[in-house]
Amino acid sequence: MTAYIHELPDWPHFQWDEGLLAGKLAAVRYRQGRMLGRLESLGIMLREEAMLRTLTEEVIKSSEIEGEIMEREQVRSSLARRLGMNIGALTQADRYVEGVVDMALDATQNYRSPLTAERLFGWHAALFPTGYSDVHKITVGKWRTGPMQVVSGAVGHERIHFEAPAAERLDKEMAAFLKWLNGKAKADPVLRAAIAHLWFVTIHPFEDGNGRIGRAIADMMLARSEQTTQRFYSMSAQVRKERGKYYDYLEDAQRGNLNITRHLEWFLDCMNRAFDNAETILGDVLKKARFWEHNHGETFNDRQRNIVNRLLDGFEGKLTSSKWAKIAKCSQDTAGRDIDDLIERHILKKDAAGGRSTSYSLVEDKDE
Repeated sequence: MTAYIHELPDWPHFQWDEGLLAGKLAAVRYRQGRMLGRLESLGIMLREEAMLRTLTEEVIKSSEIEGEIMEREQVRSSLARRLGMNIGALTQADRYVEGVVDMALDATQNYRSPLTAERLFGWHAALFPTGYSDVHKITVGKWRTGPMQVVSGAVGHERIHFEAPAAERLDKEMAAFLKWLNGKAKADPVLRAAIAHLWFVTIHPFEDGNGRIGRAIADMMLARSEQTTQRFYSMSAQVRKERGKYYDYLEDAQRGNLNITRHLEWFLDCMNRAFDNAETILGDVLKKARFWEHNHGETFNDRQRNIVNRLLDGFEGKLTSSKWAKIAKCSQDTAGRDIDDLIERHILKKDAAGGRSTSYSLVEDKDE
């Protein structure tokens, strides 16, 4: 049986081919600089909006990779409150959402601070505020005390992706990892982000939550590579799109040797594609700004402004009068009057399907 990389005699001395990576790394570094330069030219409110959208995607998609579905407005409201952004009415977030947001913001806003075992324990406790993962009680805020296999598939047909180091090795393994992560190294900071992610998930020090924490560590290292707290692209959103390949590359790396060139190539390619999604987010933010600029003379009540902003932010599903009433916490009659008013002013329109399933969307030419 092929040894796992943490069982190899030279572990954890990773190697890679700098020549093979040079082109991809240069392309990613160029796009990092170009993206930050473009955003610096925007006003502070547009930059804040772009960052809020990006962080919302990061939090939601990182949890989705693990099968955890989070309510978008809870995440957005929690982030806005912590960042001091005024987005109007806020949605109350549950303890799990608050915990994931706490971890994401600590990783990216406090990227200069050393990563310590205590800080990681805090992140882990934030992810599991009740001490349970689903219905299973787990050890929270401490390294795991038992063996760890990463498996998938139904009971009786499990597939073992890899087996992590034994629990008695964890103190030593994590001490070495944290010393490297907080120290200075010759490797490019973007490559260090990729290595940190792979190294951490190989150790798999917690009973649960290792994937989410590993991606938070990568985000922290990317923030260090850019020397800014402002996040305008989401690796987790891209990884969610490529979840199958993500797990394949992680498994290949575990069963290979300590030359991780192939894994680093995947990380750089994934990051490059994440910039494409960032361009989409930036386009949506500019579209929203144009909409409000075009409608600066119009009058909106608080309910209308709230719902229109949600539509501009990417409303999930179809907007109906019943959803309007639920979101705005008003009666069905009030929702109907709000909608009719916006239709009369050519801000909203009825979608093609009518009858009981009548839904509404923004008139496109209002934001051109």
